[in-house]
Amino acid sequence: MELTGAEIVVRCLKDEGVEYVFGYPGGAVLNIYDEIFKQDAVKHVLVRHEQGAVHAADGYSRSSRKVGVALVTSGPGVTNAVTGIATAYMDSVPMVVLTGQVPTHAIGQDAFQECDTVGITRPCVKHNFLVKDVKDLATTIKKAFYLAASGRPGPVLVDIPKDVTQASTEYSYPKTVSLRSYNPVTKGHLGQIKKAVQLLLDAKRPMIYAGGGVILNDAAPQLTRLTRLLGFPCTNTLMGLGAFPGTDPQFTGMLGMHGTYESNMAMQHCDVLIAIGARFDDRVIGDPAHFSRGDRRIIHIDIDPSSISKRVKVDVPIVGYVADVLDEMIRQIENSPQRPDAAALKAWWADIKEWQRKDCLKYDRKSDLIKPQMVIEKLYAITKGDAIITSDVGQHQMWAAQYYRFDKPRRWINSGGLGTMGFGLPAAMGAQMANPDATVACVTGEASIQMCIQELSTCKQYHLPIKVVNLNNRYMGMVRQWQEFFYGNRYAESYMDALPDFVKLAEAYGHVGLRIEKPGDIDGALAEAFKLKERTVFLDFMTDQTENVFPMVPGGKGLTEMILAEEL
Repeated sequence: MELTGAEIVVRCLKDEGVEYVFGYPGGAVLNIYDEIFKQDAVKHVLVRHEQGAVHAADGYSRSSRKVGVALVTSGPGVTNAVTGIATAYMDSVPMVVLTGQVPTHAIGQDAFQECDTVGITRPCVKHNFLVKDVKDLATTIKKAFYLAASGRPGPVLVDIPKDVTQASTEYSYPKTVSLRSYNPVTKGHLGQIKKAVQLLLDAKRPMIYAGGGVILNDAAPQLTRLTRLLGFPCTNTLMGLGAFPGTDPQFTGMLGMHGTYESNMAMQHCDVLIAIGARFDDRVIGDPAHFSRGDRRIIHIDIDPSSISKRVKVDVPIVGYVADVLDEMIRQIENSPQRPDAAALKAWWADIKEWQRKDCLKYDRKSDLIKPQMVIEKLYAITKGDAIITSDVGQHQMWAAQYYRFDKPRRWINSGGLGTMGFGLPAAMGAQMANPDATVACVTGEASIQMCIQELSTCKQYHLPIKVVNLNNRYMGMVRQWQEFFYGNRYAESYMDALPDFVKLAEAYGHVGLRIEKPGDIDGALAEAFKLKERTVFLDFMTDQTENVFPMVPGGKGLTEMILAEEL
């Protein structure tokens, strides 16, 4: 059966089980769009900007365990998409991005809407392909899906010249593919796992530190079982929230730059640390020199060998899928006659409880101004902790991470590694598409939301009942906080001096807009918004302009050098 390249692209997506493609048409991909139009197995979601397409595919993937798919045209379509691709790359999100390219004979001729897609995206993809022969197209797309989802996941780009979409060949989609140079190790070394188990059982002051890799590998059940089996304290990174239940008494809260006092102190003072699907990021451990301790042993489990001992030297490296390694660790612990030292563990928990007495997340609950922390707490209450929460980047992101207690994985979707403003709304669209019956809320700020606010139009077209929670302090909040702390209160270009009326703007897009200016109105506004189950609702909360995120580890400082609200 001979098909054109455009037909092959759509047929491959169908055979791969793709449900949605997020995209924006243009000249180089019109043949593909024409074939999408002729069928209904693969649904297309028309965004309003290519960055939104990739963020939406990203949110779809993170919330669904599926590979997200985006489709954009050549030239500016690709360059607009790069921010979304880099966002997915930094957070290891499985995604296939299909891009149009000028005809093969025009490549390198500065043709209209030409750019070197492979060259531009090489630093921010797991892999990319330029398909020059239609005969290679189906196999290349199969390789892209395989690479995106296996090993350490990530975005894979397939660049397709227009003449390749017009050419014809016999269609055959391979069931499997193998790449000689790509064979990720998935099973952890048994000897290393045995060493790790012995270290854990001998520990006096243990700490479990889990990151986004636990969620990506669907290993939250194993992490929870291991933590409860051992009785150890557990902390999660920003990307790992929900990997261990946020309401569990063994959970000490998020760690890192804006993590809890008790988590950061426990990380620094433990004698055995097990890092699971985490990478010792600079926002997590602060200054590596300060974090380093001669009397602490570190176990590190990760699918990516290049992440191990990259920033912090570890004692027991284990390369493999987190779920498989934890399954084996649990088996060995259960079969061992030894159990952790109960007296030492009790003393260690006493230390942690003493640090918890700091109550590092306290804030003024009696203020006449709306405190952003209170909005998040009330959002948690009204959704019963069971919503999918996306966020943009800044203070609002940190407050959402601190005050919304995630008990399940894939409920917290944010840009951790790249820190991309504009991510929240399109990611919420993707999450809502993947989970049509779920409650989805986007926590944002007045600066971030304007980066991709045109996607409110997409929400209208596809009837997406997302609730936008805008913590509006009329500043680029995190920029203002740094300027207050480290730049002598010189608020250079961080004040938002000409904001739109977000209520009217939401209404102009066909949605419901609500402005909330008093603390006593928070509950009523949220209740009204969530009653409107079929509508997008934009809630514009006018919050205290001076509120800062605490605790805070200043850049270049160590984990124990936190600034707490009470110290200012």
